[in-house]
Amino acid sequence: MKKTWIFSLLFFLGIQLVAVAQPGWNWPEDRATAEEKNALYTDFLKQDNFKAALPHLDWLLANAPDLNESLYINGAKIYEGLADNEPDAAKTVQYQEQALSMYDKRIQYFGNEGDVLNRKGYTAYKYYKDNKAKYPDLIKMFEKVYELNGVNTLDNNLLAFMDVVRRFKLTGGAITDVQVLDYYDEIMAIIDLKKATGKNLDRIEKISENIDKLLTATVTVDCEFVENNLGPKLKADPTDLKLAKKILQLQLTGKCTDSPLFMTSSKIVNEKEPTYSLTKVIAQKLAAEGKNEEAFKYYNQAVELADDNQKKAEIYYDMARINASDGQKVSARANARKALSMDPSFSDAYTLIGNLYLTSYEDCRGGESKVKDRAVYIAAYEMYKKAGNSQGMEKAKEQFPSIGEIFEEGMKEGDVLSVGCWVQESVTLQRRPA
Repeated sequence: MKKTWIFSLLFFLGIQLVAVAQPGWNWPEDRATAEEKNALYTDFLKQDNFKAALPHLDWLLANAPDLNESLYINGAKIYEGLADNEPDAAKTVQYQEQALSMYDKRIQYFGNEGDVLNRKGYTAYKYYKDNKAKYPDLIKMFEKVYELNGVNTLDNNLLAFMDVVRRFKLTGGAITDVQVLDYYDEIMAIIDLKKATGKNLDRIEKISENIDKLLTATVTVDCEFVENNLGPKLKADPTDLKLAKKILQLQLTGKCTDSPLFMTSSKIVNEKEPTYSLTKVIAQKLAAEGKNEEAFKYYNQAVELADDNQKKAEIYYDMARINASDGQKVSARANARKALSMDPSFSDAYTLIGNLYLTSYEDCRGGESKVKDRAVYIAAYEMYKKAGNSQGMEKAKEQFPSIGEIFEEGMKEGDVLSVGCWVQESVTLQRRPA
């Protein structure tokens, strides 16, 4: 009996010690009432009975404000639930304000401002998005959210921030087009960080597209706007990578790629953050301007940045076309062959070589043998054949040596001929169709 009594006492004391030592809880002097209120409001919350939970929650907020962080997490849920289900508009606003105050008090008593503001952000946007008097406060709050959370900013807050900026601007708010772009740039910087993590890329890309749409619905982003508002700033500080990236993005959106500013911003961005696609665009633009030597510098860089053989083949082919237009047939063929080494199915490269051979008759004609001189057309035919270019094949075939020319020179179809000059190919002799 004595042992049983001692065991019971120890068991009771153990429960009390566990309760006293319970971490994260700061019970008030009237602990019994607080425990009862805590149990009641959480039970009602589980049942989504927000009205029944409210008086018990309010007692705790008044008498034990630093009880536990869960008081404000659950408090926000209760007031948000009441706001969502309240038919009276005035009372709905009261509940919404109290819901948002739960986040503020949570920060007051338990800190962790960044995470809590991150959670508060979208709720505040949802409640205030139609209240233009609140837009400055929302913008200030989102700036703080971004400052404290960076890449960890919740996805919903990305779109919400840009939409608030849009609403503020379109309702006559004191915000300039350039400030709108600054906010856009701030949001896109977070999106770029999120993309770099490789997570939820489809979702982030969709959000990015919608933010672009919100921007164009807020300000008229055309070539003239970018040139007049941002061009002078970049000229004043050509080392401003952030500005150069903004200009580049806006010029691509506004299809301003013919502007000199586009080339300027592209080169600045490419110098610091080179990519295959941007380097290729720069090279192509330079080539279109006839600046082939500089273009080749960027083409060669693009080859190094390409992450698959198909992309490399495309670059080598572009280089081959430039060589060909400059009359550099040997270099053109060399680059076309490099394209084929990357992608043997790149038929355009075979056609390009065929064109080079087709136009080399005068360059390579020796004048001693009509058959041998016309063998260059057979070489062209073989290239067109590999390309599957029937039109080119027919065109080359029309220039083959005639059966009479073959007979006169003591040759026969099927003989192997060497094409000299720069071509240096061996071909099987064929006659021109009658």
